[in-house]
Amino acid sequence: MARHNKIGAMAENLATDYLLRKGYKILDRNWRFSTAEVDLIGMDGEILVFVEVKSLGYDTFKRPEASVTYYKQGLIMDAASQYMENIGHEWEIRFDVISMILNEGELVELVHFKDAFFE
Repeated sequence: MARHNKIGAMAENLATDYLLRKGYKILDRNWRFSTAEVDLIGMDGEILVFVEVKSLGYDTFKRPEASVTYYKQGLIMDAASQYMENIGHEWEIRFDVISMILNEGELVELVHFKDAFFE
């Protein structure tokens, strides 16, 4: 597995643990539709939440969440629409971003942006 894939998998595991501690129920990980992938899908109470996880190393000046472009948001929303159709979902949804900075595999910072696509 390539280094960036290992870091991405580690970040998704950290995000999953974080969400579980916050009381979320994780329904799916790495759910794919067409060219899009949703990193995490879970329930926050009665709200279906689609989560994009982004991570970068400590030595960069860029913020991880900055890489969630409008194009990427569109792909995730398309995938979410298909997921909801597949499960017959008819209740509230939300799109979140979890941004992490890692240093040699250790979590330095985690920021959870709730309702990130519509602010």
